[in-house]
Amino acid sequence: MADLLARRRDPAVVQIVRSTAAATIAYVVALQLSSEPAPLTAPLTALLVVQVTLYSTLTTGIRRVNSVVVGVIIAIAFSALVGLTWWSLGLIILASLVVGRFVRVGEFVPEVAISAMLVLGVTQVTNTAWDRVLETLIGAIVGLLFNIVLVPPVWVGSAGESIEALARRMRLLMLGIGEELTTPTPVAHAAAHLHEARRLDNDVAEVDAALRQAEDSLRLNPRVKEEEGVLHRIVLRTGLDTLEICAVVLRVLARTLTDLAKERTDTELFPDDVAIALEDLLARVADTLVSFAVLVTTEVSADADAADERLAGELRAARAVRDHAADLLLQVVQRDPRQWQLYGALLAEIDRILDELDLEHRGRRLMEELDRHSRERAERRPRLSALRDRLGV
Repeated sequence: MADLLARRRDPAVVQIVRSTAAATIAYVVALQLSSEPAPLTAPLTALLVVQVTLYSTLTTGIRRVNSVVVGVIIAIAFSALVGLTWWSLGLIILASLVVGRFVRVGEFVPEVAISAMLVLGVTQVTNTAWDRVLETLIGAIVGLLFNIVLVPPVWVGSAGESIEALARRMRLLMLGIGEELTTPTPVAHAAAHLHEARRLDNDVAEVDAALRQAEDSLRLNPRVKEEEGVLHRIVLRTGLDTLEICAVVLRVLARTLTDLAKERTDTELFPDDVAIALEDLLARVADTLVSFAVLVTTEVSADADAADERLAGELRAARAVRDHAADLLLQVVQRDPRQWQLYGALLAEIDRILDELDLEHRGRRLMEELDRHSRERAERRPRLSALRDRLGV
């Protein structure tokens, strides 16, 4: 039962149910209003218009209707001059794709050509053309009303889960790297960690897609106040930006250890005491990454204070272990200065991650983003901003 309830809130499940219902309703309405015996354009339009968020539905619906109407007009113009031949088909496709770029229908440029071809290929061109426009409008309106009456959910929770999952994947990679420092490390093993770190780019892209969906779900959503939606977006977006920077630094760290493994094929990377200290340091930094992700996803909830304290404590512990490891590395360099630059690079990369996760750094970043958003809003709506300033809101 718990698994069933969880699936009920899954974005894919919600999208399937909403799209099916909207397409069916659009078809029923089109049967009553269109002269076509099977007005399939209406459910097709509703299927393509209805998205997970109200904001996407509005923007998609406008572009979709625009693309269909433009395609129909092009087909009517061509039908008055030529019939359907191989060269006229090619010409109408070319014209539709070119015109589609100018009318700014976004990703629906191919739909301009599709509409024109479908209308050009029928016998009763004029009647069918306007029936297609009518069916498109029905589908778009049904899809829009569907999301206005049944407001889509807010996907902040799923985006937060994606951010935490990314941090946990990074943690596992850091733990794996740390565990191999206490044993002889073949170059192939170090390179495998480097390849795994590079694959984090794909994970970041997936989380970014989930976050963009969450940001869209907050726009124009009557369930969410504007200020609350802005705060959610900025908190999650800056959190993902920080994790993305840490992922890049982690990839550089894996590159440093791979270079060190190439230079020390005949011996261990570090003496035992240094390796143990570095393993402990990487483990603490890995835990700090997860605590940061938890803070990001709870920063606007009642658990934010506890998450803040936990992250602050882990940062202090990680920096203490870092200083201890740095002292041990300095002793190693004084005895054997080979590859000293790689040791320094390793510490610099760990410092960069800790600096990115620092609470003061995050606070400044949030304030900068909030100020930037306020400036952009004031530039877009100067009169409304001036009125708010006078009223003190």
